[in-house]
Amino acid sequence: MSSLQAFLNENIIDNITEEVLVSNRFKDKKGSLLKFKIRAITDSEMSDIQKICMRTGKKGKVDFDVSKFNRLIAIKGTVDPKFEEADSIKSVGCVTPEDYIKKVMLPGEIATLADQIQTLSGYTDLEELKEQAKN
Repeated sequence: MSSLQAFLNENIIDNITEEVLVSNRFKDKKGSLLKFKIRAITDSEMSDIQKICMRTGKKGKVDFDVSKFNRLIAIKGTVDPKFEEADSIKSVGCVTPEDYIKKVMLPGEIATLADQIQTLSGYTDLEELKEQAKN
């Protein structure tokens, strides 16, 4: 068995989590920055989200809703806070997790959170990896 095969067998991708900072806006009562706990998105979750965000328009043109994609990635990939918690959704007058995240976060914060979840899920800059391999 190759070293790479052994690594893969020993490092199953279940429960990959990380705590990340998203914005200077999220602070506790003492002024300390609050971190979001995120998890890696699975391949099937990513496929489902991509399908939801694609619309076929006139003449077969496919449109991709990037804002919706970011919201869904943030909702699915965030462990804490729980964007799908019914009590929180209702408490701010919303019906869906998507409505909730739009009400409690700025668009740039959602994009930053989604980007960090995608990075944790293995979506990285290939050029950066090539540079690391050279050194």
